Amino acid sequence: MNFLKKNWRLCFGCYIFIYLPWFFYLEKKITMETPNLHIINNAIDDIIPFCVYFIIPYMLWFIYVIGACIYMLFKASDTEFLRFALCLTIGMSVSLLICMIYPSGLTLRPDDVPDNFFGMLLNAIYTSDTPTNVFPSIHVYNSLAVHIALHRNEWFQKHKTFDIASLILCASICMSTVLLKQHSITDVIGASILMAVMYTLVYATDYSRLLKKSRDKEIEMQ
Repeated sequence: MNFLKKNWRLCFGCYIFIYLPWFFYLEKKITMETPNLHIINNAIDDIIPFCVYFIIPYMLWFIYVIGACIYMLFKASDTEFLRFALCLTIGMSVSLLICMIYPSGLTLRPDDVPDNFFGMLLNAIYTSDTPTNVFPSIHVYNSLAVHIALHRNEWFQKHKTFDIASLILCASICMSTVLLKQHSITDVIGASILMAVMYTLVYATDYSRLLKKSRDKEIEMQ
């Protein structure tokens, strides 16, 4: 118990043992042959060009998210860390639940991928990550969650260069999901709406004030 009291932040890391098995189960369970699979791509996606070079910001997502988790673990206040951790764990869980309830897939991937280093990286992503379970985009959701947490952090508030760099990287990652044909614009919008809901619940709502109002009303009624 003493360990948990002192190191409660580390407990959130255990979520990876829930998320990964859940994610890979869905990857095997929901395929392009799954009945009632909803194809997400639309006419707007056909207009968006394919750009293999955006594999770089797409791959940087892993460093961005993991680096932010480490930074928030050691440098954020308890309140900041708790909000960040709740945003990630709840948002990712909701995303996977949506994938279970509303199976989704894409038919956007190009037939010809450039035969170069960038194409090799993209083919590795295509091989390991199927074009199913795409709505909403967890890649986009996590990027938004990370930038919001860093942007609200005191150190980033004082060092605007790093704050702007985080914003640029976040935007580049979001763009990469559609420019690599890994996601539809619908997936990006879905992830953005989910983040807006989570921001309202985790950051914008003052629960202590709501509880106070509720108690005041109970007292008045008595």
